[in-house]
Amino acid sequence: MAKTKYMVTSGFLGAGKTTSMIALARSLNNAGRKAAILANDLGAGNIVDADFTAESGVLTTSIAGNCICYQHENLVDKLRQLVSGGADVIFSDIPGCGIGALDHVYLQTKEKEGDEFELMPFTCIVDPERLKMLMDGEDNINLPAEMRFLLNAQMAEADLIVLNKIDTAGADYIGKCLELIRALHPDTPVMAMSAKTGEGVDAVADYIISHAAAAEHREIGYGSEAFMAAERLMSWYNRRVFFEQREGKNLDFNAALACLIEGVRGSLLARGGNVPHFKVFASGEGGDYFKASLVGVDYPIEFDRKFDNEYTALSVIINARAVAEAGTMAAAVEDALDAVAEQYKLKARTFFLENFGMMDEGRGNGGRASRY
Repeated sequence: MAKTKYMVTSGFLGAGKTTSMIALARSLNNAGRKAAILANDLGAGNIVDADFTAESGVLTTSIAGNCICYQHENLVDKLRQLVSGGADVIFSDIPGCGIGALDHVYLQTKEKEGDEFELMPFTCIVDPERLKMLMDGEDNINLPAEMRFLLNAQMAEADLIVLNKIDTAGADYIGKCLELIRALHPDTPVMAMSAKTGEGVDAVADYIISHAAAAEHREIGYGSEAFMAAERLMSWYNRRVFFEQREGKNLDFNAALACLIEGVRGSLLARGGNVPHFKVFASGEGGDYFKASLVGVDYPIEFDRKFDNEYTALSVIINARAVAEAGTMAAAVEDALDAVAEQYKLKARTFFLENFGMMDEGRGNGGRASRY
């Protein structure tokens, strides 16, 4: 019986890991494979990426509560569920501040389940904007210097580095990015693509399906003071809120949710915080959905899709991965929700709320989130 191919995707917040996994899965499916996605994040659930991926048409399940690095038995159980659903190729990600999956996932899987799973190259997704943190004279993107460690460590851990979002910058700057990656990690293959437009995706898919992981330990500074310094600056925020128009009128929720995102941006700017990834997702009827992201307070909203229809009520998922204290992030969202509710005459009921700093409640173990 053939082994199931499995790949972990890492990358900094906002690099486009989820969109990349969907694009690669579709490419392989078009080539006759059956690719699936296991969406992972910290916290108890209500994660945008899981719902968004489920709308993609790719076989999907999710695993929450912890990074997959710290729940190996649960990870393997989820992988086997996807295999039983017909998958012969599986992608999973780790949180955008995460490192260490090479040891905690790949090496454990190789040792314990090597007869079931064939490890594809451990792949790090990077994007042109975040690479500015590592460039001389171009690092002012409103993120602390401590974040540079995480980005570079993620690339150091990888068997393959993929520069995503090549559609967002000119050819000269993309060339500069590729040159920088190769200078920093000369022994690691580097490829480029746009998961959004499809450029280069088939080539990356061909590479990962035809190559194997090295699956050998690399010293990347996991657990070091530099790692801990970066983790201390970060907080997580997950919320599901039900909006209902008070007068029962149909509403353009595209405008309302964009207003919500802009409100969070403004509030964080006023408080001196930043949000490397802020995501909003809501599902309508008949496959209609809204998904938008903010990859920092200095960047425009990225709309993956807007609603085709208007609605009187919606359930909305909000996820934030912030470089700010947990209380600062919470206050920014509360301000924005209050403003949107008043402007659009909405009732807002919260069904789930989770807000924590990476070092809160014993989380000083390197990115593990307590189960709720």
